Amino acid sequence: MLKLLLAEDVRIVREALVALLESERDLRVVAEVESGDRIVPVALEKRPDVAIIDIDLPVMDGLTAAHELHQRLPACRNLILTGLGRPGTLRRALAASVSGFLLKDMPANRLASAIREVAAGGRVIDPQLVLTAWDVGENPLTQREIQVLRLAAKGAEPPEIAASLHVSPGTVRNYLSKIVVKLNARNRVDAIRIATEVGWC
Repeated sequence: MLKLLLAEDVRIVREALVALLESERDLRVVAEVESGDRIVPVALEKRPDVAIIDIDLPVMDGLTAAHELHQRLPACRNLILTGLGRPGTLRRALAASVSGFLLKDMPANRLASAIREVAAGGRVIDPQLVLTAWDVGENPLTQREIQVLRLAAKGAEPPEIAASLHVSPGTVRNYLSKIVVKLNARNRVDAIRIATEVGWC
């Protein structure tokens, strides 16, 4: 019997997934959480074999939580579910040592077989996402540029970004200029759009 932890913030989706998984004779959901910050504490208590994690969770996103879970409980395998197949997000997921990365619109029986595969030590990734990620290529932005762009995407102006990152507003403006050039964007808003569409920020 494989023990599962399910992290999904939308209650009706979470309940449907629990019902689906528990209909399989060899799968048992031992824990459900609705926010990313609850994944590690609950996993350390319940010791699941596989954690099925929605990528868009409140408080802490699914990829950050999956990476932390891998560090704290390496025996637990991580399977990420996403509604949007962004190639940059797949690259971030692989960097976070996830065992699986699948779209939510897959057939129901595919999820159960994917759980078994990752529990056995395999890696399961949606093939279409792999092809798209290959076509898009590597993220040209540095980690600091990604931080700056994420804050800008939330509506923060250079002085606010500077205060958050403990740098000068001029440094932030330089970062934003470099980002626009690297992404071949028209301006900051266009850069945010480009980076968001491929999952780089």
